[in-house]
Amino acid sequence: MLEGMKRREIRERGLLISCGNWNLPYNWPNTCFNLTFSSFLRKSQHLHRCKMYLRLHLSVFFIIAAAVVFCSPSTVSAGSRSVSSSSFSVALETLQKHLNYEFKNIGYLRRAMTHASYSEENNKALSILGESIIETTVAFRLLTKDVDISSKDLNDRISEISKVETSCAVDGERLGLQNVVRVSSSTDASTSSIVCGAFRAIFAAIALDTGKSDDAGDVFVAVHGGAGGSLSM
Repeated sequence: MLEGMKRREIRERGLLISCGNWNLPYNWPNTCFNLTFSSFLRKSQHLHRCKMYLRLHLSVFFIIAAAVVFCSPSTVSAGSRSVSSSSFSVALETLQKHLNYEFKNIGYLRRAMTHASYSEENNKALSILGESIIETTVAFRLLTKDVDISSKDLNDRISEISKVETSCAVDGERLGLQNVVRVSSSTDASTSSIVCGAFRAIFAAIALDTGKSDDAGDVFVAVHGGAGGSLSM
């Protein structure tokens, strides 16, 4: 009877029971489970809060990053250049109509209409070739017309047609090149030297496009002579 009372007391009070060298609570399985589950629950709730904070901070970070990217000068510049590129393509189409020549490789004309201030891929080299084509065309046409022309007269005529302000730039402005050639934001596209350089580069571009400098010369004569220029043949 005494042993039965002790067992009830153990069950009621949750006293320790002996199992070999271990002393365990009578209800230790439930106790361990409750402690483990409570600890897991607390950790899960803490982890859930951490995830929420992390998501919130990541959202804020991405919003700020997007604002920085889309509002940065480079992005605005890229958007502007996209619009400018479309306008530039339209301008090139109009220019080809004025020249009465359609490029097979429009890349040559694009480069011819690109100033050094705008890009490393510019019209400087084309301008040198174009000037040579113009002078050769003028000399050939004048000598074909009058083989006895003096060297002085020939040089004077070539010099007259090659002048930047009074001939080359005038022809270029008539074609509207000041509104076509691409320059940096701090460069004046209407400067005579820039317009003249673009004008000369056109004929180098045509020569490269056709593989024949004579074709470029013919276009020059049509453009210059068509404006009532001094080269009438």
